[in-house]
Amino acid sequence: MTTVLNNKPRIVFMGTPEFAAEILEDLCRKGIDIVGVVTAADKPAGRGKQLNQSAVKKKALALNLPVSQPVNLKEEQFVSSLKSLSADFFVVVAFRMLPEVVWSIPRLGTFNLHASLLPQYRGAAPIQWALMNREKQTGVTTFLIDQQIDTGAILEQIKVDIPQGCTGGLLHDLLLEAGKKLVAQTIDQYSQGNILPKKQPDTASTEAPKLNKENTRLDWQWPGEKIDAWVRALNPYPVAWTELIQNDLVSTAKIYAGKYVSAPSHLLPGTLVIEKKTMKVALKDGWFVIDQIQLPGKKPMTAAALLNGFSPSSDAYLH
Repeated sequence: MTTVLNNKPRIVFMGTPEFAAEILEDLCRKGIDIVGVVTAADKPAGRGKQLNQSAVKKKALALNLPVSQPVNLKEEQFVSSLKSLSADFFVVVAFRMLPEVVWSIPRLGTFNLHASLLPQYRGAAPIQWALMNREKQTGVTTFLIDQQIDTGAILEQIKVDIPQGCTGGLLHDLLLEAGKKLVAQTIDQYSQGNILPKKQPDTASTEAPKLNKENTRLDWQWPGEKIDAWVRALNPYPVAWTELIQNDLVSTAKIYAGKYVSAPSHLLPGTLVIEKKTMKVALKDGWFVIDQIQLPGKKPMTAAALLNGFSPSSDAYLH
C-alpha cells in the first residue's frame, strides 16, 4: 500500500544520456525536489583520451544539483550516502541495472521510465525495434523496478501514435515529450496514493535487444518495406549499414535515408544502379532509392552530392 505524503516528495534521479538529461531538467523546471543525481562515471574519449562527462552530469552541474558517479553500485559508502538523502522515490531513466540493495532504499520504491508500452519491447533499444517491426503505436511506461529487467509492476502509461515515415530520431523526440509528462505525473499521483501498481500481463513480450553490428546490417534479400523500416529506425543512430563491393574491394557504406519504390526489377538483389545522379538498389520486390549515404572517410551526404565526385564501377553491388 502506498504511503501518502503531505509534503513535496524527495527524489533521487538516476540516468546517463541526453534523453535522461532532458527529463531531469523538466522535473526541476516543474519544481520537483531533486535531492541527488546519480550518473555514469566520466569516461576517456577522443584521441586525447580526455574524460567525457555524461549528459546527465552536465545538466545536473548546470542546475547546481549534487552528483554521484559510483563505479560499483553495491559499494557500502555509496549505498550509505543514498540512504542519508531520505528520498521518497528513486527515478531511473536510461541508467544501469540496479541491485536490490539500491532500488529497495526509498520508502515508496524506485521507478523506471521505459520507452515502450510494457510488456512490449523490453530491452535496451525499444524505440528502434518498434520502428523496425513497423508498429503503428508505441508509448512510455513508468514501472517499479524489481529483480529482473523491465518486468516490474506498471504505474502509468501514455500511448504515442507513430507517424508515417517516422525515423528513430523523430520517435525519440515524441517519446521524450511523453516521458517528461509521465514522470512528473507519476511522481505526483503515486506520492498521493492515487496509483495502484499493476502486475505486467503474462502475455508474451516483444524483446528489444541492444543494437550491434549484426542486427543493424541490411540484407538486400529482405522485402522493400522491411529495408525501408530498418533505415528509418536506425537514423540518426547507430545507422543501418551494408557492404559496397566493387573491383573486388569491400568497404562499409552507412545508409541514413532512402525510400522503397514498388516497381519491377529484374536484377539480382543488391545490384547498384546509377541513373541521372540517382542511386538505387535492386530488390526482389522493387527498388530502394538511397537519399543519404556515407562512405569511409567521407561525411554523410545526399546520393546526388556523392555522385558528383564518386563513380561506382559497372559491377558494383551492395551486400
